Amino acid sequence: MAMSVGGGGDDEPMMDINTTPLIDVMLVLLIMFIITIPVQTHAVKLDLPQSTPQDNPPPIDPIKNVVRIDQANTIYWNGTAVDPATLKSYLRQTTQMDPEPELHLEPDPNARYALVDQVLAVAKQSQVTKMGFVGNERYYAD
Repeated sequence: MAMSVGGGGDDEPMMDINTTPLIDVMLVLLIMFIITIPVQTHAVKLDLPQSTPQDNPPPIDPIKNVVRIDQANTIYWNGTAVDPATLKSYLRQTTQMDPEPELHLEPDPNARYALVDQVLAVAKQSQVTKMGFVGNERYYAD
């Protein structure tokens, strides 16, 4: 029993179809089909509460205290020059207010870092909870 495995010296043309290009075209068509299908969004029905006129947001606190440090390393409390001890007493008074006013710290770009750090330490010791830095955009490089 002899079996013909192929190869050999046969000069006959190969009768098999090359399926590689067919597979490539099918994959491209599949990808195009997946892209063109609309995305199914998941919808969940919610019962949202209706707002009533008495549900107004709390009023914005207009009181803001500004601590400014100039390039001569002078500390200003709302425009008045103060020393760190006076600043600490002012901050302790404001933390007792209801609602507590915001503290805006505005150091000059040429102010000493040690003084700014000292003011931050005084604010922390006074337990200030509402504090923000003002004028930080001046320090960004253009």
